[in-house]
Amino acid sequence: MQNSEENIFEIDGSQVSLDELISGYKKSKSDKKSKNKAEQKRGDEQKLKPYQAELIKLQKFLEETNQKMIILFEGRDAAGKGGTIRRVTRYMDEKHYRVVALGKPTEQQRTQWFYQKYIQHFPSAGEIVLFDRSWYNRAMVEQVFGFCTKKEYEDFMKGVKGFENDIVRQGTILIKLYYSVTKDEQARRFERRKNDPLRQWKLSEIDMQAQER
Repeated sequence: MQNSEENIFEIDGSQVSLDELISGYKKSKSDKKSKNKAEQKRGDEQKLKPYQAELIKLQKFLEETNQKMIILFEGRDAAGKGGTIRRVTRYMDEKHYRVVALGKPTEQQRTQWFYQKYIQHFPSAGEIVLFDRSWYNRAMVEQVFGFCTKKEYEDFMKGVKGFENDIVRQGTILIKLYYSVTKDEQARRFERRKNDPLRQWKLSEIDMQAQER
């Protein structure tokens, strides 16, 4: 029953205003959306488990055969490299893998052979090393933002194939992955990082400048 003058409804013996009904409907819709999103995420995680089990088998195989593996995760900022690495390593034996994410080179490293800072993190027998960004920084971030000279960039492009051929020739399995994202989606993810206290540490000035490149 409705009191039309005051927009009051009687529901199950209780009087409820129109504003309360609208507010309750919006909350119910929002809760349903959040629930569906959580259920989808759980479903996606379940779909990953067979592949994560295969990664455990891969670790065991490398350990038994004394082989080494390097996986490079490269791509645009906010393309999902870090999240992918977390999912890849979630159930892996932490004694037999390492994640390497190098920061800005030190003054000492600037005087060294360019690849030297990466080589010191290369895997031992039975180990996987996952690089969250790699020597391809020189071809992308450093070159785009002017962090290296034109000659340094050209030297890298001329030499990287030979460097990687040597890695493989000497018995290391090398896998290179590149992650991309549209500028619109990248902007959305940057905005989420900016507004979420739990994600703000991921956002840097370089990230914001990347939108303009």
